[in-house]
Amino acid sequence: MTIISLVLAYTSGMKRRAATCFLFIFLLVIVLVGVRIDQGSPAAYSGPSPHNRIGVYLTSYAVAKEGILDGVMNAAREGKLNAVVINVKNMYGEITYASQVPLAIQINASIGRVDMPALISMLHANGIYVIARQVLFYDPKLAAYLGQGEQWVAPDDEVAIKYNLQIAQEVASLGVDEIQFDYARYADGGSLTPVYDSRYAAINAFLASARRLLNGRVELSVDVFGRVLWNWNKKGIDPIGQSLEGIAPLVDFISPMLYPSHYSEQRYKDDPYGVVKEALTDGEARVTTPFRPFLQAFDRYIPAGMTMEDYIRAQVRAARELQTDGYLFWNPSCDYAALYRALE
Repeated sequence: MTIISLVLAYTSGMKRRAATCFLFIFLLVIVLVGVRIDQGSPAAYSGPSPHNRIGVYLTSYAVAKEGILDGVMNAAREGKLNAVVINVKNMYGEITYASQVPLAIQINASIGRVDMPALISMLHANGIYVIARQVLFYDPKLAAYLGQGEQWVAPDDEVAIKYNLQIAQEVASLGVDEIQFDYARYADGGSLTPVYDSRYAAINAFLASARRLLNGRVELSVDVFGRVLWNWNKKGIDPIGQSLEGIAPLVDFISPMLYPSHYSEQRYKDDPYGVVKEALTDGEARVTTPFRPFLQAFDRYIPAGMTMEDYIRAQVRAARELQTDGYLFWNPSCDYAALYRALE
């Protein structure tokens, strides 16, 4: 055998060993990192600006109801709003699009009511920013599967965590601009005296995991109780486990639900401007993460002599004075006729 032949043989062997080594490393990375459950491209988020968004909440039923989307489109054309919040996983445990997450299929959670990619495409074509609302730990279907009761699952349950993270990854692949986590908490009730360190840690850990998995793909936001903005929240005594300082670094936006009708104090029920302003003032003094509050656009405990339109305008005025990064409106029946009149 000539020297050239020996060199060629040696080189060929080195290439085979290098290829084998590369294949081994590639397979090892897949095992360690895991495979995402996607329905689209994993490309980094490069969508429209998330800032200064004014939007309305829509159920999966509402988007199919005659006139609802037409009203949204008309309002968008008139410059009254530029965003929607759409249920992708609701408080019945239903995933409203055709999910391919294995556990969702197993527990009959994937109902395919909405053609989400087509809906997102249509909304984007009309210049509307799409926020996907994902209810987390209030989940009757998963609770029944796990044997944890009728409605809630524990936020520190590994199955519940993995399930919701898989759904969030799948939703990100659909083309939404933002994922908004709701019911990112424990059930309400209980004493306000103990320090619920483990509960705060569980909620923060879930949001931190979501941030690691979704960073650069979509914006992240979270809904919190309005009371979370009050200063007593810093004491760590709220059984729901939502800490403003703990949550703030883990999301891009915080959406406190500042519905005046939900407060027990009559002075707050009677003063939609005052309650929104007071809550936001306290919250903005504590964290720098932008607030995009949910405001009340439904008829409940409206003060005598005040129209629904004026009730809405009072809340908007407070949000604007506190320079929130946009705001959202909630009406459980998705009837926004009064809202559209208020925004004229």
